[in-house]
Amino acid sequence: MTRSEYRPSVPGDWFVDPVRLGIPGLRPADTESIDNPLAWQSDALCAQTDPEAFFPEKGGSTRDAKKICTTCEVKGQCLEYALQNDERFGIWGGLSERERRRLRRARSA
Repeated sequence: MTRSEYRPSVPGDWFVDPVRLGIPGLRPADTESIDNPLAWQSDALCAQTDPEAFFPEKGGSTRDAKKICTTCEVKGQCLEYALQNDERFGIWGGLSERERRRLRRARSA
């Protein structure tokens, strides 16, 4: 290798922006509702775990998913999304399909 082939500088593309990768907690808050109303999903703990826990088979346990939801910082946004979009399957915002139906009925009464 000759001296002219050696490049001591760092390549221009060495840095990968963690916000573009969707790393939880690294999203700028001021762009949340303007750019992407679903940006909260990148902070959701369920996005970092096994999705099957949040969509158990009929009669399956929802305990593990609900336990994860208890510490999730976007639990409220998740629940509102599910209610607004009539999500009928899975655990959203710490509630099962049945629990969300009850909440919907209570809100409309």
